[in-house]
Amino acid sequence: MKFVFFNRRTFALLAVIIPLLALLAYVALRSGPLAPIPVTVTTVESRSIAPALFGVGTVEARYTYRVGPTVAGRIKRVDVQVGDRVRAGQLLGEMDPVDLGDRIAAQEAGLKRAESAVLATEAQVREALARKTFAEKQGSRYEQLLQARSVSEETVEGKRQDIQVTEAGFAATRANLEAARQELVRIRSDRDGLIQQRANLRLITPVGGLVAARNADPGTTVVAGQSVVEVIDPASLWINVRFDQLRVSGLSARLPVHIVLRSQDGLRLAGRVLRVEPMADSVTEETLAKVTFDTLPERLPPVGELAEVTVAMPALPASPVAPNASVQRVAGRLGVWLLEKDKLRFAPIKVGATDLDGRVQILEGLKAGERVVIYSQRALGSRSRVKIVERLEGVSP
Repeated sequence: MKFVFFNRRTFALLAVIIPLLALLAYVALRSGPLAPIPVTVTTVESRSIAPALFGVGTVEARYTYRVGPTVAGRIKRVDVQVGDRVRAGQLLGEMDPVDLGDRIAAQEAGLKRAESAVLATEAQVREALARKTFAEKQGSRYEQLLQARSVSEETVEGKRQDIQVTEAGFAATRANLEAARQELVRIRSDRDGLIQQRANLRLITPVGGLVAARNADPGTTVVAGQSVVEVIDPASLWINVRFDQLRVSGLSARLPVHIVLRSQDGLRLAGRVLRVEPMADSVTEETLAKVTFDTLPERLPPVGELAEVTVAMPALPASPVAPNASVQRVAGRLGVWLLEKDKLRFAPIKVGATDLDGRVQILEGLKAGERVVIYSQRALGSRSRVKIVERLEGVSP
């Protein structure tokens, strides 16, 4: 009886435990750690991609004109504010002339005195010329009288000396006239220099544009060449863009770009690469390029605004293409997980260019028509069991 009771109890326990173990195994194989890993897959296509290069830059002025004095001094007034529109030749401000007005007045008086001295010396020259002419005529008449034996040799010799004296006086007055004229030129040059110096104290913009900076206020003492007002030409705005050096292969001038300004609510503007700078940034490992607008927006962006620039690179020949998300790095090797008859195999690959849609060019390691894993719920291994799903929870399609 005891044996029969024992068997019954054993059978009852087994009847309960076996279904539980079966349920546990089912749950482990379906939803537990041993369950197949949900993955999304795609088929490798052979197609041409148009790679694009993305960079961020700042709006800058191609031409900036820094208006300031040519001599040190104190600012008397500044007539413009930041943001004002100015025209070419407009007076922006003025430096304090100090005593330049008095010095110019003194030079004007000196100039008039020099002009009077020139006039007086010219009169002296005419007088000396008249004396010289008269002495020559007297000498000629007395030479004739000497030949007629009407005067003595001593008298004629005196007339000859008179001619020499008048010639010397005439030469002296002519020299004085030349000196007076040179002095007049010197004083006039000094006066003109002071006038020009006073004109240089007037801060005049050489071009029309926009006042970008006002670096000093009235009463401030500045040195020669120091900028007081900065004027930019709004029509010369461009973007100084930085690109990752690893992706700039093929970047060159005249390539079309799309520009998105932060202040323009996502408006896409057309432009072109003007030039690629010969010097790169070795610290950030970025290549610099200048990008221009095909047409400036109606509302000009402020200088210094950030802009997103996308360069459209030339289309590449058709080759196997896979999503960039499928590329993994396993044990230091770059590759993808291939799905072959529901079994996984890691295939090392060599990648090429990438477009902005997330497609990467496969140069080696894949063929068109092969299936690769894009996303997986957990890390994969060569012995992992997988289950193909349309999309994973929490992952954008």
